[in-house]
Amino acid sequence: MCMSKMLFLPSIGSLLLLFWTCATNQTPESQLPDQPDVESDSLFLNPIHTHGPDPWVFQTEGQYFLTFTTGVNVTLYRSSEMSNLSGAFKKVIWTPPSTGPNSQNIWAPEIHRVHGKWYVYYAADDGNNENHRMFVLENSHEDPMAGQWVDSGELKLPDNRWAIDGTIFEHEDQLYYLWSGWEGVTNIRQNIYICKMSDPLTPTGKRVLLTSPELSWETNGVIPTVTEGPQMLKKDDRLFIVYSAGGCWTDGYTLGMLSARKDADLMDPASWEKSPQPVFIQNPEGNAFGPGHNGFFTSKDGTEDWIIYHANGFAGQGCGNKRSARIQPFLWKDDGTPDFGQPHPLYQKLTKPSGEY
Repeated sequence: MCMSKMLFLPSIGSLLLLFWTCATNQTPESQLPDQPDVESDSLFLNPIHTHGPDPWVFQTEGQYFLTFTTGVNVTLYRSSEMSNLSGAFKKVIWTPPSTGPNSQNIWAPEIHRVHGKWYVYYAADDGNNENHRMFVLENSHEDPMAGQWVDSGELKLPDNRWAIDGTIFEHEDQLYYLWSGWEGVTNIRQNIYICKMSDPLTPTGKRVLLTSPELSWETNGVIPTVTEGPQMLKKDDRLFIVYSAGGCWTDGYTLGMLSARKDADLMDPASWEKSPQPVFIQNPEGNAFGPGHNGFFTSKDGTEDWIIYHANGFAGQGCGNKRSARIQPFLWKDDGTPDFGQPHPLYQKLTKPSGEY
């Protein structure tokens, strides 16, 4: 229609004049140029997975491999697009034994490709949380969706203490392992530890405490206090460990960050500087409560940096399957540190990662 409001027209003549004016100002639909479907081509909605606690993504050769906590197995997703998992290939690559040290509470699996082989690191126990340890699967096939996943047993971390949320990374030709663990045998506080590895299956040397929950937003009024989910992020001459704090059962679960120079001794706690404020916090107006346990990836064309994380859609939903997996781009500040912004409002459209449209 040529008019958006109703007008009172006092005569039939003026009504005819109005119709004639509309007709002469309109262009036949057959002559209109085709308009691109911008919304379907370039935009998407979070969450990318409605039940996606502890999301992790590994990318290689134009493919993204994702894992989440299911609690009962390791399920692997493969997709060429991070913004649309509806067409992702999904496969349960490992089911735990019915009994034993890694038979229950399968948490936060991560898939990595290290020195030409695939590895999945995951936390598990025998039904008793005090016995949670890190375990590893390996697969020598080029395609992690094919071949055989072999249970290589417990990852024998130094001191043999409670451990979850392990991740491996390589820097200057040296493998390192980060995880969240207890200092002793009592569930008082979860700390972030690091150790070296001689190969993807063999931790070496001592574990080193990098950080503990000590700031008010880390302790968050909970017992036990928690720092967990450490993730490595590299940019130019800086290394960052982005971790979760505050207890996943609270809405105040949030992200903190340690930073070090790339030429620093990563095994020296003094090399790591803690950000005094959290770097990613809840956005209640955007239905993002307890955002945390993140990972990182780049757009298909390599021009954008993105974060993947989980959050609850409503307050008080805790550590269950209400946590959905979400993604959003992030930028870099002039001082060389990442700027994650705030969690993007749920169900508010975002532009897809560059190269996906």
